[in-house]
Amino acid sequence: MGDWLEEREVELVVNAGYDRVLSPGFVASFAGRMLNVHPSLLPAFGGGMDAVEQALEHGVKVTGCTVHVVTDEVDAGPILVQAAVRVEPDDTPESLHARIQLQEHRVLPEAIELLARSLAEKSAPLSK
Repeated sequence: MGDWLEEREVELVVNAGYDRVLSPGFVASFAGRMLNVHPSLLPAFGGGMDAVEQALEHGVKVTGCTVHVVTDEVDAGPILVQAAVRVEPDDTPESLHARIQLQEHRVLPEAIELLARSLAEKSAPLSK
């Protein structure tokens, strides 16, 4: 997959709903140019696909979503954007996840823009 993306000169990789740990080589190929969205306010409930269930089991009053830069350590890269979601007393994993996804859809484009702008600034020639 990395070769295919590099052949097409992909500048930014966005993982949304991708539930696999990426190989160190793939992560290195796109270091600083790959985002992930996770359904919790990291660092809380990172490292797994059951963050919404964990939030409910732990009885938190607020959870949410995080968009972060992907690194070799799962769900531990620099955070770009977070959005909070209140946990309602009658929430189920499905109802809470649906509200979190609404926020993911809002903040993911914002994070993509932030990272794209940062990458463009880094690659721009220095002005005299």
